Amino acid sequence: MKQISTQSLALNTHQFSSRENSDKFSPASYCGRCVPPSPTSMAEENKNPHVAVLAFPFGTHAAPLLSLTRRLAFAAPEITFSFLSTAQSNRSVFLSDLNPPLPNLKSYDIDNGIPHGYQFKGNPLDLIGFFLGSAPVSFKKGMEAAIADIGNKISCLITDAFLWFAAGIADELGVPWIPIWTSGPVAISTHFYTDLIRSKIAVGPDGITVREDEVLDFMPGFSSIRVRDLPEGVVSGDLESPIARMLHQMGRTLIRGEVIVVNSFEELDSIVIEDLRSKLKQFLTVGPFNLCAPQVSVYGDDRTGILSWLDRQRSGSVAYVSFGTLMTPPPAELAALAKGLEASGAPFLWSLKEASKGQLPGGFLDRTKDQGMVVPWVPQPCVLSHVAVGGFVTHGGWNSILESITGEVPMICRPFIGDQILNGRLIASVWEIGITIEGGPITEHGMMNALDLILRKEEGRTMKEKVRRLRMMAEQAVGPSGSSNTNFQSFLKILRTVTSQVRTS
Repeated sequence: MKQISTQSLALNTHQFSSRENSDKFSPASYCGRCVPPSPTSMAEENKNPHVAVLAFPFGTHAAPLLSLTRRLAFAAPEITFSFLSTAQSNRSVFLSDLNPPLPNLKSYDIDNGIPHGYQFKGNPLDLIGFFLGSAPVSFKKGMEAAIADIGNKISCLITDAFLWFAAGIADELGVPWIPIWTSGPVAISTHFYTDLIRSKIAVGPDGITVREDEVLDFMPGFSSIRVRDLPEGVVSGDLESPIARMLHQMGRTLIRGEVIVVNSFEELDSIVIEDLRSKLKQFLTVGPFNLCAPQVSVYGDDRTGILSWLDRQRSGSVAYVSFGTLMTPPPAELAALAKGLEASGAPFLWSLKEASKGQLPGGFLDRTKDQGMVVPWVPQPCVLSHVAVGGFVTHGGWNSILESITGEVPMICRPFIGDQILNGRLIASVWEIGITIEGGPITEHGMMNALDLILRKEEGRTMKEKVRRLRMMAEQAVGPSGSSNTNFQSFLKILRTVTSQVRTS
């Protein structure tokens, strides 16, 4: 039986239009399904180890990192945690939580790097470029502020793995660096092995067109992964874009991490995990984070009526549609998706930004008012855990995949950027818990057929059973004797050991 859960608010790109600051200190919480050790007594404040946590403030990166930080802060009250991100990101992830604050966790705002007077033009990659250009200096200033406020020097850096330059900052401070990968093991493996992949799949004058269907069987665990499934920037696209360079450098820098911590569980990609564990100093899966420390939503009272609407639908009949916080399909695909939903006759719940509603077909909202709901935001884990939801039309972001697995919902994946294409391949051809619209675009008839398969046909029921098995594995992993909980205890022990070896005052 599905259980209702909750989520924190995600980061929206329209918030990045100025250098606006916000109040920095707000509640943090822990909700434990992963079992922490018993809290120990607090040390004297000026002798506490001090861990700086550096977040990547885009998409849903900061929220899972904060979730993990809260688990650590609850389990290790003798350690002080300073969480550094942009003001907009901190507002989003901290103010969405209603649980009591932890005294050893504070947030600090850093500059977002956006030039004065800049107006967002619709491309989130511009915002990421601005941030990355200023991030090393901004984070150093933020840590100086945290040190001045708390009175202790930094004794360890925990960062989003994207922030590869933090390894150099940690060296300057004489402290260990612990990167956190908030996506899956297969994705991080592609970046760890980028140089090897490029040496095997040389990019010629015609790109990789003639080699797109070659399988990457020279990498452990990649026997079903093709060249075309790799994230853009590995062997295709602009290899010199800010994001491509960032991920390439990250892959090269991982060997400097004291331990690499991943938002996944060992049973999901065991071959890839064992390989990375043999190559890196330590590699620990401690997720799914959404099962270990679900957050309380400010919209838990269902003020939009979403959950009561779902309560009135038949079990497994509803198609839930959401493409995350960064991307929206182009207008032609939005129109095709709307037509496909309407023609399918399936009840639907669509999370769509208000600004995009004008791109829907004329009369669509009126014609489907009894068939579905179109709303600007939903508590996604709550929705995916509802018994009425039978299919998830998604971009294939990692957090959405984990929430879909723990909600036992098969997926229809329309990937756009980053690891989403790779994730789509895993969904359709490795785990076999959904289908992927390869290369797009969404068409009316394609969406009708996909919904029919997922919601009504035997293939969909088979996918449902396979995703149920993965959900059971995930729940076992975060249980008292599970792999993720055991790895979390190991991570906590490592953190206590390395921070105790660094003078903080």
